[in-house]
Amino acid sequence: MDFEKVVNDRRSVRRFENRMVEEEKINKLIEAARLCQSAKNRQPWKFMVLQGNEKDKIAEIMLALFERKNIDLPGYVNSSKSSADAIKKAPLLILVFKEKDKDKDDNWTTGDLLSIGAAIEHICLEAVNLNLGSVWIRDTVYTEQEICDYAGYSKLQLVSGIAVGYPAEEPAARPRKKAEEIILQKR
Repeated sequence: MDFEKVVNDRRSVRRFENRMVEEEKINKLIEAARLCQSAKNRQPWKFMVLQGNEKDKIAEIMLALFERKNIDLPGYVNSSKSSADAIKKAPLLILVFKEKDKDKDDNWTTGDLLSIGAAIEHICLEAVNLNLGSVWIRDTVYTEQEICDYAGYSKLQLVSGIAVGYPAEEPAARPRKKAEEIILQKR
């Protein structure tokens, strides 16, 4: 597929067909991330591919947050409910981890997170190229430690999840700022 078309067609897909993603396509998604550029070539990412009950358990962990007593959650956390729903509807969930920063003044934090963001975008663009849909999910942050414990990697930091599958929707493009709104001129 033409790269410009891939970029223009990329959407956050939250509803998926009840159809498994072929192993060959899963491997291509991970390969696209593996080949991504990274700050100082640190390649700070680690990926875990989950399907079926293992994937659904992540959604259940996220939803369990709302069953806790005596916890005051800010309103924006409610998006976790729709993110968990997208995970349940997707046939595939890719969890994205990194090593935890050893020091709060770790000079690598920004570079590593930018690198991981680029790898996530490589997965999302490759998904379009493979006629798949995807949505990267930040809402895992509210139950990060519980998800890490369930996955068996409690000493890693969970950065994000990516729900992937054959799209059952074609979302319209979301509004984008005009170029003149985002390009700065030297003063």
